[in-house]
Amino acid sequence: MTAEIDVRGVSLDFPLYHGNARSLKRTVFSTVSGRMGSDRKQRVVVQALRDISFNLGSGDRLGLIGTNGAGKTTLLRLLAGIYEPVMGRVRVRGSLNALLDPQLGMNVDMTGRENIMLRGLYNGLSHPAILRLADDVCAFAELEQFIDLPVRIYSSGMVVRLGFALATAIRPQVLLMDEWFLAGDTAFMEKARGRLEDMVRGAEILVLSSHSSAAVLDWCTRVIWMDQGRIRDDGPAHEVMQHYADAAGVALPPPAPAAAAAA
Repeated sequence: MTAEIDVRGVSLDFPLYHGNARSLKRTVFSTVSGRMGSDRKQRVVVQALRDISFNLGSGDRLGLIGTNGAGKTTLLRLLAGIYEPVMGRVRVRGSLNALLDPQLGMNVDMTGRENIMLRGLYNGLSHPAILRLADDVCAFAELEQFIDLPVRIYSSGMVVRLGFALATAIRPQVLLMDEWFLAGDTAFMEKARGRLEDMVRGAEILVLSSHSSAAVLDWCTRVIWMDQGRIRDDGPAHEVMQHYADAAGVALPPPAPAAAAAA
């Protein structure tokens, strides 16, 4: 099955159930000016996304840019199925992996191996494939002596290594990434960078939300500029990034070797 993302007329609201309190209303309004309203039940709502439409097919590399609160991460979570739109529709075809948090979905009361097995079962892997997954994650995360101990006794660095190895072990057709994250000490970061770049190259569709102009220009061929929950600009990566830089009054970084072209 060929990968595809189709988003049509999507809007998303977040109700504030105690939104009538003046102090809360004033605080929220100051951070999302122009994006407050009310629904049919007269609840105060934050208008997180408004009338979002785009289509992605195999080979597309999309970057999401914008200031904090523009709606980038909310849109990623919508594509991942974490949020449901109040209007419009989202259709994602193909296997999907969302790198929104490398520790997402881990149970700290279970052992590292049990977390790996659960992830494999969730992704529909066969028993031999799950065993191979466990060997791969254990070796990459360098947790051989701790893999059968509860995650709650791991150091923070060990938890990050396990979560990163798990998140990048299963290769999807559609890859969603919130920021270009690398974690751990210097030696682990080098391994992590290579593993992550290999995963990006193997995905049919990439959607990357980032504040890093260099990462977006390196890996994305198309960019959507989000502004107050709406699409402000959509087009070729360098063109939209130039518009964004001009609006911010900053210089765009010089182009690096096109990693996306090698994908």
